[in-house]
Amino acid sequence: MSELEKLRAELGKRIEGAGDLQSLEQLRIEALGKKGLITQQMKSLGQLDAEERRLRGQQLNALKDEIAEALEGRKGALEGAELDARLQAERIDVTLPARPAELGRLHPISRTVDELVAIFGEMGFSVANGPHIEDDFHNFTALNIPEEHPARQEHDTFYLPEREDGSRLVLRTHTSPVQIRTMQKTTPPLRIIAPGRTFRSDSDATHSPMFHQIEGLVIDEKTHMGHLKGTLIDFCRAFFDVDDLPVRFRPSYFPFTEPSAEVDIGCSREGGQLKIGAGKDWLEILGSGMVHPKVLEHCGIDPRKYQGFAFGMGIERIAMLKYGIPDLRTFYDSDLRWLRHYGFLPLETPSMVRGL
Repeated sequence: MSELEKLRAELGKRIEGAGDLQSLEQLRIEALGKKGLITQQMKSLGQLDAEERRLRGQQLNALKDEIAEALEGRKGALEGAELDARLQAERIDVTLPARPAELGRLHPISRTVDELVAIFGEMGFSVANGPHIEDDFHNFTALNIPEEHPARQEHDTFYLPEREDGSRLVLRTHTSPVQIRTMQKTTPPLRIIAPGRTFRSDSDATHSPMFHQIEGLVIDEKTHMGHLKGTLIDFCRAFFDVDDLPVRFRPSYFPFTEPSAEVDIGCSREGGQLKIGAGKDWLEILGSGMVHPKVLEHCGIDPRKYQGFAFGMGIERIAMLKYGIPDLRTFYDSDLRWLRHYGFLPLETPSMVRGL
């Protein structure tokens, strides 16, 4: 057997016997590296005559290609075996159920707003929004609130520093300015609800300096008190999920409506436990009335042609009643234990499509 044939046989045997990629790489360097066996053979060609050098060079090139191909083939086999071993060692049984993740919870305020939008949306109301910082006109004057009204006083309202012209902006005390802005830029008929944050200087178990309100407004040529009563009766029964929930309207006074009415729902307080829809007691939940003609005039709407009704309620208040939350202040404590108890799963969100 010639010298090259012996080298071919030896390298081939060692390549086949290589057990891992590291030893195969070492063998490649030993055979084809700068100081490898075949490389050294090729460097010695210069010592041969022309004819012998040509023949020897062809043989060495053929051997080099053959060894390189064998190395590549063995490398592919070892990589495949290594991948199979990893797949066996790192196998995941996809038939097992996924480990349950710690799910977040939807805050009761967000849930209640979604419920309100779903209920009034089915009645044809659209959602309107406005700024949290208002001027005196939109927050008070346009709503027919007199200068001496307590809501204009420092002890009830958050005012911003005085401006150069002497006026002061205010953190809105209700979402009624959204109604004013909508009436100013929209030609009746219109039917909107305005949910959002409001701010008043008050804090106890049932009041917070920041809280949420929703107000509704309908303006057209034919709406009357009967439509107001029908709308609110249907709302109360849908929200509290009591088909025969007693609802009554008591005469009241608001500067921006005339006539005005407080809305009460039937309840029971026996044993110190509040139960909605049963018993002979009553619980006030919202205010309402027909829009005052002066409010329409302030918004550029002719009160001789158009009329309508408005209503408003605290979102925290009705959420506390529906879900049995005893203290309003806990809504803003950022306590995850409270949220896990009173919160809702994200997929439980109400909508006009999904319903309540």
